[in-house]
Amino acid sequence: MRLDKFLKVSRLIKRRTLAKEVSDQGRISINGLQAKAGSIVKVGDELSIRFGQKLVTVRVDQIQETSRKEEAAEMYTIIKEEKVNQEVE
Repeated sequence: MRLDKFLKVSRLIKRRTLAKEVSDQGRISINGLQAKAGSIVKVGDELSIRFGQKLVTVRVDQIQETSRKEEAAEMYTIIKEEKVNQEVE
């Protein structure tokens, strides 16, 4: 499944257009490699997503074409959340 679609279906990011923008800005990596919106996500992959000052790492547990709100959280497991300090120049 495409990265942008997985982010939307799993509700990690609300809208697919926003998921595409975030990935095209280089703020998402799959298994340590920078990812684009069209990158393929597989079960077992680790995604690192930077949301402003926070870096969230999740493991993909399952892939579904659609999901209800209650099922969305079952598609991934949060491994860690950490604050990112950006240096001011």
